[in-house]
Amino acid sequence: MNKTLSALGCIAGASLLFSQSALAADCETLTLGSAISLTGKYATNGVHAKNGYEFAIKKIDENGGVKVGDKCYNFEVIYYDDESKGDRGATLAERLISQDKVQYMLGPYSSGLTKAIAPVTEKYKIPMVEAEGASRSLFNKGYKYLFAVLSTSEQYLASAVTLAAEMAEKEGKKASDVKVAIAVENDPFSLDIRAGVQEDAAKYGMNVVIDEQLPRDLSDMSAILTKVKLLKPDLLVVSGHSKGAATAVRQIGEQKIDTPMIAITHCEAADVVGNFGDAANDILCSTQWAETLTYEDPIFGTASNYEKEFKAAYTEYTDKKVPYQTAQASAAVYVFKDAFERAGTLDKDKLRDAIAETDLKTFYGDIKFADAGNNIAKPMVLRQIQGGEYNVVAPSAFASHPLNWPRKP
Repeated sequence: MNKTLSALGCIAGASLLFSQSALAADCETLTLGSAISLTGKYATNGVHAKNGYEFAIKKIDENGGVKVGDKCYNFEVIYYDDESKGDRGATLAERLISQDKVQYMLGPYSSGLTKAIAPVTEKYKIPMVEAEGASRSLFNKGYKYLFAVLSTSEQYLASAVTLAAEMAEKEGKKASDVKVAIAVENDPFSLDIRAGVQEDAAKYGMNVVIDEQLPRDLSDMSAILTKVKLLKPDLLVVSGHSKGAATAVRQIGEQKIDTPMIAITHCEAADVVGNFGDAANDILCSTQWAETLTYEDPIFGTASNYEKEFKAAYTEYTDKKVPYQTAQASAAVYVFKDAFERAGTLDKDKLRDAIAETDLKTFYGDIKFADAGNNIAKPMVLRQIQGGEYNVVAPSAFASHPLNWPRKP
């Protein structure tokens, strides 16, 4: 009897999966556009984002597609390579809208590229849901058609300042005794991170002893690290996307920098553990998302399930962390699905209004947009590389592991 019921259950489950797949196969095509960095200095993260878009499209197709009124649609994306150049990105956005007749856009990679494209999508009143441009300068222009699923950039490493203050006080010192070193790329995202760290350091009365820009090609920060050795800061903050993260971890190891706390961006995207091994240990890494967080939704399941299924689909990630850039790209596609279904129409202005009213729980975190278009519902977290593993250590409400401090070179 049980075997019969089990068999019937399997048949029913298979029938349901078949019917969903058949339904998705019968759906019409709903085209999105994206100028994305597939070559140039942002290519690593551009590919991560593209993979995130494509994975989400596949998952949505498998779950019956996008239902708009009494019709069903499957997403597809027209991609063009912006070569990590803002002017080319803007030109390609014009091409997508004017020539390819795209009415809905997914964002490019980086704040700089998003900043170049946003005036174009705004001019044509094209809704753009973007996942990779975090600069707060994107959200003070009065744009009405730009929406970002990620937390803004000034939040990325500011929590490291709070951690440094807490550690100083544990030692019986004052937070104001903490010395801070900042080294960032000259781009909108990294300059916002610098501003956020400076603002938080000022709140505690901390002294910023080093405030430097990374070299343009992001390939050598040895001169900055020489100053770090000389001035002995308690906290070193570095932001330079994937290439800057790789350079920082490599040269911090080579020069045996013994700063007690080091916090950088783009650790997973640069695969600093896989590329530099023990040199990456005890470094703090900002992240928009982690697979250990307790977020979930009906399409992707839990955060940990997203990571498992994504790795199965993209085996090049098998031996490393799925970067948050990929997860947030998938979340951007999910926002479009949700908004289309609530709008009940393909009209881009009504869709824009539906996106603005988004209040969505996802595997990536909660998504709710301020009037300016930024996500106000999801916090940043800090992970520390501990024995080659990325473990959430801050904020305390999300922490899975205690902080290793001071860092051991």
